[in-house]
Parts: sequence; C-alpha cells; structure tokens
Amino acid sequence: MHYKTISELAPLIESGELSPVDLTRSMLKRVQELDGYLKSYATVTADHALAQAERAEDEISKGKYRGKLHGIPIAVKDLCNTAGIRTMGGSAVFADNLPDHDATVVKKLAAAGAVSLGKLNMTEGAMGGYNPKLQVPENPWRKSHWAGASSSGSGSATAAGLAFGTLGSDTGGSIRHPAAVCGTVGLKPTWGRVSRYGVMDLAESLDHVGPLTRSAADAGIMLQAIAGSDPNAPTTLPHEVPDMLSEIGKGVKGLKIGWDENYSTSGMEPSFAAAVEAGVKVMESLGAEIVEVRMPEIMREAMTAWPIICSTEAATAHADTYPSRASEYGPFFRQWLENGNSHTAVEYAEANSLRLAMNGGLRKTMRNIDVLAGPSTAKVAYPVSPEGLYGPISPDRDPWDSRFTVPFDFSGLPTIALPCGLNDDGLPVSLQFSGHHLSEPLLVGVGDAFERATDHHNLHPPV
Repeated sequence: MHYKTISELAPLIESGELSPVDLTRSMLKRVQELDGYLKSYATVTADHALAQAERAEDEISKGKYRGKLHGIPIAVKDLCNTAGIRTMGGSAVFADNLPDHDATVVKKLAAAGAVSLGKLNMTEGAMGGYNPKLQVPENPWRKSHWAGASSSGSGSATAAGLAFGTLGSDTGGSIRHPAAVCGTVGLKPTWGRVSRYGVMDLAESLDHVGPLTRSAADAGIMLQAIAGSDPNAPTTLPHEVPDMLSEIGKGVKGLKIGWDENYSTSGMEPSFAAAVEAGVKVMESLGAEIVEVRMPEIMREAMTAWPIICSTEAATAHADTYPSRASEYGPFFRQWLENGNSHTAVEYAEANSLRLAMNGGLRKTMRNIDVLAGPSTAKVAYPVSPEGLYGPISPDRDPWDSRFTVPFDFSGLPTIALPCGLNDDGLPVSLQFSGHHLSEPLLVGVGDAFERATDHHNLHPPV
C-alpha cells in the first residue's frame, strides 16, 4: 500500500473501500519503523495526522468528498510554517520556533483534506549543507549517498513510501535534485504560481514551492491544491489556476521537444546520459517531434551569478539572526551568509545582469518548441559523509554542476523531473522537461505520457 500513488488511492477513499484512518495509521507505523534509519522527518505529528484523518473519514462518509487529496497522508518541508508546530528551516537557530500561523500552502493542503504526517528534514536554510545539531537524511536507494539538496527529506520520504506526496522548495534545484537522486517525480512550478507566504526565504527572487510525488498525475493533483494568487503574497501571479490534469491521456503527438545533445550529454556519466537520451527517443516514438536547439552561449558565465544572487538575498533574509547569532549556524550556511554580506551592490547588480541575459537567451532557445528536454541533475547519488555535508563549503563546489536546474530558477520557467531508469551502478537517473511560463498542465501531460510508455516510475528503493 505504501507505494501506491495518490491517483490509485483516491477512488478507494472516495468509495469508502479504504479508510483514511487506517491508511494514516499504516503510514505512521512505517515511518516509525524506517525513519530512525532514513531520518527524513524532522517532526512527526501523529496525533495531528490522526485527527485530520478522522475528520476526513467522517466527512467522506457523509458525502462531503473534497477531492483527490482528501484523506491522503502527505508531509511538508520544514520551512513551511505550521501553527503551533516547530518550523526549523534546517537550522538550530530556529529549533524553538513555533509559528502562530500556517503557511498558505499548508492551509491549502488542509482545505483539500490532506492529512499531514509531519515536517521533513532539509539542509540548513535550504542551501547545500546541514546544521551539525540536526540530522542528515539518507538516500533510501543506498546508505551514505547524497539524498539531494535542499529538500532531501522530501525526496527520501517520497521515494521510501513514508508519505504519498511531499512539498519541497527550489531555489537552484532543490526540488529536482532530491527527486532525481531518490527516483521520484518533482514539479517546480512557474515562479509566482504558488504562494510563498509563511515559507522561510532562501533567496526571494529565486524561491519556488512545489511537490515531489511518485507520478506526474500526483504532482498535478498536489499542485492543483496549492496553486493560486494570495493576497498575503504580492509576488503570486493573478492568473486563474487551470485544471492541472487537463492534458492527462492526450499523448504527445506533434509536440515539439527541444534537445541540445551537447548540453545534455557532455561531461555526464555515460549510462546516465544514455538513459536521458533514450527517454527522449521514447517521446519521439510516441509522435513528438525532436527539434535540435542550442542553449545560450552565456550559460557557463551566468552560472557564476547564482551564488552571488542567492547568498546576498539569503543574507537579507537572515538579517535578524545573522551575524547576531552566528555561532548557532552550521559552518556551511554561516559561510554562505558571510559571502552574501561581503558582496557589493555592484556585484549583485552585475550578477542580475547576467541572469537577465541568460533569461533572454533561454527565451530564444525555446521560441519554436513546446518543451525542452535534458537531465534533471548533473550527477546521480554519490557517496557522502555527515562531516562533509555539515560543511564548510567545499572549495571544489562548481556552479556548472547546476546547469540543468539554475537556468529555470533564474527564468521562473516550470519544469518536471521524471525517473528514467537506473544507471550502471543501480542508482536512479532522471529526465527533465521544461516548459513555457504557466505550462504546468502540459508538463503533467508530458510526464504522464512518458510514464504510460515506460515503467521507470514503478522502480522503488530496497526499503
């Protein structure tokens, strides 16, 4: 049952064949059995979850079915405010933080009838390293391997069947990296499609909130629930929220898919690159037209702008606690904030100019295509140690490693990461499709078509 999708469970719950209370109890039991090892949860809210499940069961029995998330156990990244439940953002600085309100996304999931199992571990501040006082999630595919950053708990819990869907955030790839290396679907929406009110900032102009799930349709279901304008969040888009499942089952015949072979395969581990290329050929076999494109020449230089923009905006977000409580931060994020405080206004402006040039080049790349295909991340899960992940920042950190994710945070374009098999070492690899602004229904449909033609999304870790 724990590896079922939301799409499979929803009809059973609606019909009364499956009890939300029984389902929630079984998930809490699995969390109790496995999460001591996986460490995906920062806080398990068992009593809260059971109360929500009982309410859902009562409502459904009375014919008040709210939709596909009603009675479904999910979990959220621990930077989403939850009233009266600690929200740490991966930092010991906020270990005692008890918000007095829910984030908008948390409210919307509750309004959809979802059952919240708890809060998920993450890197400190949603960057790359962890706070030494907090736990590092394991990748359920292989012990002591990278579970992605920063939504590592979200990737681990979703892949291991410790929640049927989770929320993550993405500033430079933090939905797609965990989805890719843990073998799940990750959907980064258009910037502004989802409210960030009540969600701790890393870099306000780059942050996105979105779902990690075990199918494209499930990602659409979760996005449907959390999307929309919010009077508390001035950066949310005013556009009406479409039916995120409207393209399901329509196929991809005639769809124009952009493909830059050099960008997508150069420097990649060979079996990873081969799996991504095979995934594109699957789409071609389904009737899509593969269009040769070239990514912007400025891309490599533009990647160097991301650390400047992100660290500067992070320093602004943490101004109330850094440097006044610097000793409570971990070495990695403390150094990141120090970097942000050291950048000049001129450096920040120059970095934003590079970002804008990159965005302009990407618009030209995508002007005659419907979606762009490529890998979701540059590497599969690799061996890590807590000492390395706690920091400080590695001098070998290469901005170019984020070439498949950062351009779409820069531009705010929506993307979907999809499992596309295992590499020669038996670890998940991932194919990404990127669309035009507000094209999430198309991306969900593209993902669904890929899943109908393959079986990669049904691969699960050995837990």
